[in-house]
Amino acid sequence: MPALSTCLWFATEAEDAARFYAATIPGGRMGAVVRTPPGGPGAEGSVLLALFEIGGQPFMALNGNADHPFTAAVSLVATCADQAEIDRVWDALLEGGSPNMCGWLRDRYGVAWQVVPDGLMELLSGTDEAGRSRFMAAMRTMVKLDIAVLRAAVAGA
Repeated sequence: MPALSTCLWFATEAEDAARFYAATIPGGRMGAVVRTPPGGPGAEGSVLLALFEIGGQPFMALNGNADHPFTAAVSLVATCADQAEIDRVWDALLEGGSPNMCGWLRDRYGVAWQVVPDGLMELLSGTDEAGRSRFMAAMRTMVKLDIAVLRAAVAGA
């Protein structure tokens, strides 16, 4: 199987975004920054690509055409170990962005994110139908997710 990575297309913010994501998401790291060669697209010497890794996954940030903004149809999911990590990642990604419901937000670059707790799928897909319904009802009242409240809802507490 070929290696897969994600390419995020920015107007001019590729390097800034890559550095921000690498610093914000636990385990992130910045890679190479590729500058535009003579005769390439954009100004010679400007940032063309910025490579980074988050969550063990490789990403490319590409400076390209500003006519193609991000939409919520594609989002990045940050699965966090605990509530403290949810709070830290949420707050960092939200700075300059806008919140949405159920753990979704749009960051300062326009990228859609879901900031979720580790174990979310287990809570959502459990065999207790009433617990799953309580989970969904609780989650729909939230903007940033609160794992303790979601677990309590599943348990019926």
